Order: sequence, then C-alpha cells, then structure tokens
Amino acid sequence: MTRKLRRRELLSAGAAGALFGSLSRGSEAEVSDLPASKEVRLEFLRPKELEEARAACATIFQPLGTIEWHGVHNVVGVDAVKAHALCVGAAQTGGGLVAPSLYGGVGGLNEPHTFIMDPEDDVFSRLLRPWLEQLCREMARDGFRAIIILTGHYGAAQQIVVRETAVRMSRALAIPVLGTPEYMLALDVDYTGDHAAWGETSLMMHLYPDTVRLSRLGDPPHRGVHGRDPKSQASAEDGRVLTETIVSRLATLARKMPTWDYETLDRFVDTEAALVARQLTAPRGKAPIWAAWSNVGTAMRDYGRLLAEERFEEIKACVARLGVRG
Repeated sequence: MTRKLRRRELLSAGAAGALFGSLSRGSEAEVSDLPASKEVRLEFLRPKELEEARAACATIFQPLGTIEWHGVHNVVGVDAVKAHALCVGAAQTGGGLVAPSLYGGVGGLNEPHTFIMDPEDDVFSRLLRPWLEQLCREMARDGFRAIIILTGHYGAAQQIVVRETAVRMSRALAIPVLGTPEYMLALDVDYTGDHAAWGETSLMMHLYPDTVRLSRLGDPPHRGVHGRDPKSQASAEDGRVLTETIVSRLATLARKMPTWDYETLDRFVDTEAALVARQLTAPRGKAPIWAAWSNVGTAMRDYGRLLAEERFEEIKACVARLGVRG
C-alpha cells in the first residue's frame, strides 16, 4: 500500500541533514512500513539490527562518487553525496541497507580540487573495477541477495565500467547487481545528466540546501558547469521532483530484486548486457566515447519506469535505438 512520506532529516556522515519531500501517491514504489527515522546506514548498525534489516529486505546499496570541481557554487563531493542521500531515501522507503559511499572513480574535470583515480575515458579501469568486484563478492558472502550500485559521477567510461561490472557480477554471483547513474532513472522527467548545472544543483538544493551558493555564480558560461544554467534554472522544487522519481524507482527495485527467480535474473542481465554493449561499441573505434549517449534522452526515456516494472524486453528495444540519428 502506497503512503505519503513525511519530511525527515537524513544525517550524513558528518551530521549534516538532507531533506526529502513526499513521494506522490500512485508512484511505482509500494512503500513499506519502515519508520522514517529507521537507520539504514550500514556503518551505524550493530550486528542484531543489521541482521534484522537484511532479513526484511536483502538488498544493499553502494553509492559511488568522487572528489571533483562542481562549480564555485557546489561542494566538491556532490557526486557521492547526492548518490548516498538518494540511496538512503530509497532504503528508508522500500527496504535495504546503504553501504558507505565510495569516493573515487574514472576521470574528472581538468579543474582544481579534482581527484582522478582512473584516467578519463578509460574503460580498462585499474582501480574502480576490482574494488567494485570485491565489494560485490563480500556483500553476497554476507548474505545480501541484491546489490544496487548508484553512481553520481558519470563520465562515459565511469558508466560503462559500473554497468559492465554489475552485469559480470550478476552472472558470477547469481544475484541481481544493478549498476547505473542516478539520472538514468529520471530521464522521463527530463534529467539527462549534467555537471554542476540545473540537474545536479537542483538535487543538492533539495537534499542539502545549505551547501549550495548560487550567489557565487557570475554571468554564464560558468567554470566547470556543463548543462542548463543553474543560476537561472535550478530550484529546490525541481530537485524534489527528481528525488521523488529516483527514490521511488530505487525503492521498488530494492524490494523486488531479492525475490527474482533465475528466469527473471537472466532477463535482467541480458538487458543490462545489451545496454553496456551498445555503450561500448557505438563509437566503433572512431567516434567519441559518448557516441551512444547522443539521443539517450529520447531512446532511453522510459528506462527507469520499465526497469522498475520488470519490462526488460522493452528496454532492449530502446537500447537498439541508442546513438541512432533521425
């Protein structure tokens, strides 16, 4: 039964709060009866509480990000901070637990205060891929039956590495592992991903309003900002809509994924494999690595909804249109 969530404060590792709005009635998620204040952060649980939570919903979230310049108006931890907050909201809504954020990914802007762990556009990740593999193995060994890796940092190579690793670990561990950037779950509300622009800034204005300083932005173009002008277009209300959409779908997946039989698992894995294969092969060794994303907002518009509804074959039909012009 779907119910309306009240606003609640989500404590970050440093005790900063994050405010979530209400999920609209009729959304994908069947919201559980978890108290809004239920602790879902893995590192703050004792064994008894962890075991009880895992027994209720055996999904674990792994937020990803990095330290990177996000304009003069945002904190440098935006990617991981927003991913973690979205995962916490989903776990409090639909069940599951949230592992500590992993800071460090593939690439980053050539701007100050950016920590680059693997080179930009390097799909042969030396650091992130094996780290994710080991985390997945340990999570499965600890009894979790589904893993959601949510990356808030999403250069093309980062997305490919995360999704390809998730596909391979799904097959190796025989449990569903989803690896996706958060914006892919909200393409149908016109969030196609950006960098410190309208989308990311709006999310932060809703999740962590005290961290955003739009007044520090001068006239566009803004340094290290790629996308719609955040100074004139970003808003906490837009961030609320994006948050509700993403959290709702993540909550639905968290609740369903541990219950999938092998047939459903195979359908899911085949679909995700088709998506990452398209992302890898679209450039054909000549075009930019972003070739498969040229029409992602239209070709994959319904990805988040279809994924939550387990309509995997329809997603595969969408994948076939990725990077196709006209």
